[in-house]
Amino acid sequence: MSDAPGTPTDPVRRRVLAAIAGAGGLALAGRVGAEEASVPDPTKVPGRPPSSVGERSEHARLERRAAFGAISGTPLQNLHGTITPSDLHFERHHAGIPSIDPAHHELLVHGMVERPRRFSLADLLRFPAITRIAFLECSGNLRLDAGEETTPQFLCGLTSQSEWTGVALATLLREVGVKPGAKWLLAEGSDAAVMTRSIPIEKARGDAILAYAQNGEPLRPAQGFPLRLFNPGWEGNTSVKWLRRIEVSDRPFMTREETAKYTEPIGDGRVRQFSFTMDARSVITTPTWPATLERGWHELRGIAWSGRGRIARVEVSLDGGRRWQDAKLAGPVLPMAHTRFTLPFRFVGAPMELASRAIDETGYVQPTVRQLIEARGVGSVPYHLNPIVHWGIERDGRVLYKPLAWR
Repeated sequence: MSDAPGTPTDPVRRRVLAAIAGAGGLALAGRVGAEEASVPDPTKVPGRPPSSVGERSEHARLERRAAFGAISGTPLQNLHGTITPSDLHFERHHAGIPSIDPAHHELLVHGMVERPRRFSLADLLRFPAITRIAFLECSGNLRLDAGEETTPQFLCGLTSQSEWTGVALATLLREVGVKPGAKWLLAEGSDAAVMTRSIPIEKARGDAILAYAQNGEPLRPAQGFPLRLFNPGWEGNTSVKWLRRIEVSDRPFMTREETAKYTEPIGDGRVRQFSFTMDARSVITTPTWPATLERGWHELRGIAWSGRGRIARVEVSLDGGRRWQDAKLAGPVLPMAHTRFTLPFRFVGAPMELASRAIDETGYVQPTVRQLIEARGVGSVPYHLNPIVHWGIERDGRVLYKPLAWR
């Protein structure tokens, strides 16, 4: 009579138990069983009641890392979709975050206008509101000193995307009446640095927003509460936070932040000034360091964006840039917005080198480092650098960043 299946005398079961015991597995099996027994069954224990402010799961903690002194980067490699949670939006401050009572904050609009006026936040809330989804990016969003053990957050985490709500700046300019001959305006913040930038009147009358809300709630203090200027597609410092003053003029104001700072050497002794637009760019967010891949199929994922409009295509290379193929654009493809791209690939235990390049609707193609150097050189100030970046996969599956060679 044969042993009944599943009983201790079942020959298959005897062989399995013998193999486990021979490898010291009986103790392991006992530990696993004890650990499983210690995990509470959520269907047997009542959960927590609602709270005044929701929190992330203790098993899904996300954070920015203040690895840049006055800057903290968005953990791009840990996010899904295209909207950045407000508390994970990157931060860049010139003199810290001011504490401002919105009841006592005003926006002065003056200069070459017919009716100079001060606007309270309550005044601005009475105007028609507009909402748009768009990215914000620091013009210095690239770590030139990054080593192999680098995450996308550390490499280029100074870009985030939000749903911005506020008043069109054009609406306010119509309210005060801009005089003929006006070509520029000065935006000034209420921080200790008194951050100021000159903005062309065309942008002000175009898509510029006086934003008071982000992702459905009032701006966070680090993002300019109670009011900021937001210039879609332009370098982040032009979107002046804690906005308190706009002065209309017939010429740029040549402030410190557009003369000594935020200008780029172009290789022939000249300096490029007022280079507002952020060029097309992409970055693979997974797989990246510190991941280790198992053999088999994986999905490559990343984001692409352009200050000139929509992303038209993203190409991916699995061999260091020798051959390229189109990735799939996932989700909404909006102008001046992060766009997700994906591509399935197979890791077979041989070295690989992953790269991506963005092409926007104007036909602009994200350049290589060499193309950037040939076009305008590389000076000591790393603004508007958007090269193709590479990630290597070792034979053992380890993923490492491939540092850029700038010289």
